[in-house]
Amino acid sequence: MKKLIASLMVGLLLLCAVGTSSALNENRGGMMGFIAGCCFGMRAGAAYNDGKEIHWREWVLIIPVANIFFAIWNGVDGANGMTTADYTKAYGMSFF
Repeated sequence: MKKLIASLMVGLLLLCAVGTSSALNENRGGMMGFIAGCCFGMRAGAAYNDGKEIHWREWVLIIPVANIFFAIWNGVDGANGMTTADYTKAYGMSFF
C-alpha cells in the first residue's frame, strides 16, 4: 500500500511539473515534449521543442520486440558514419 501511495505521489509531481513547464515555442513543450524527452532522450526532446518532428524510426523504439531490429539499424547507420546532414537529405528538414 505504501508503494502504491508513493507511486501515485511521484506521478502527481511529474504531472504538475509537466503542466507548469513551458517551452520557448508556445506550440511545443508540455506533455508531448515530456514524452519526447523521456522516451527518446534529451536530444529528441530538445529538437521537438525547437520545432522538429519525431521520426518514425524513433517511435518504433517504443514497441517491445520491434525496437531491437530498429536499434540495430540505427547502430549500423551510426557505424557507417551517417550524419545529421545525411538524414536531412533523406528525410527532410522537418525531422533533422
